[in-house]
Amino acid sequence: MQVSVTFRHMDVSEPVKAYVEEKLGRVKKYIDEPIDAQAVLSVEKKIRHKAEVTIVAKGITIKGSEETNDMYAAIDAMVDKIERQLKRYKEKLKDHKPTAGREREVKKTVLEAASIDEGAVEPIIIRSDSFPVKPMSVEEAVMQMDLMHKDFLVFTDAGTEDINVVYRRKDGNYGLIAPQQNS
Repeated sequence: MQVSVTFRHMDVSEPVKAYVEEKLGRVKKYIDEPIDAQAVLSVEKKIRHKAEVTIVAKGITIKGSEETNDMYAAIDAMVDKIERQLKRYKEKLKDHKPTAGREREVKKTVLEAASIDEGAVEPIIIRSDSFPVKPMSVEEAVMQMDLMHKDFLVFTDAGTEDINVVYRRKDGNYGLIAPQQNS
């Protein structure tokens, strides 16, 4: 497990860094290797101690943060929250069949707004990225979206192998965009 710790508005402390690394070591039992964890510890107004972490592992990204009046308590609460999320994630994955080798690649392109507004023949591409879209159920997609704190997630439906989008609605519910099956 690779852990990087960043200190904001506070002095670098080796004991605190070692404590974060030790506590994050507990999550190894829930996730397949490799694991990359980025922790940000900050102090605001000398009394608000905040611990945030982003864990990226094989097929999953999890974010968690906690804020208390003690840095060690904030770290403990943040790790407890991450552990609860991972336990819930692992429980739901037990019921799903393996999806190895069925991932698709999707291309995301960012276009320059001015080139479209001006009516250019070819819009100007600012950035283009490809990323894998793994097969999963709608429930798993919603859970993954929640774990990553995103408003939407593009995924491949494990049953139909169609590309779908799940999104968070303004009323707090979830929406699903799926291709219509022709009969």
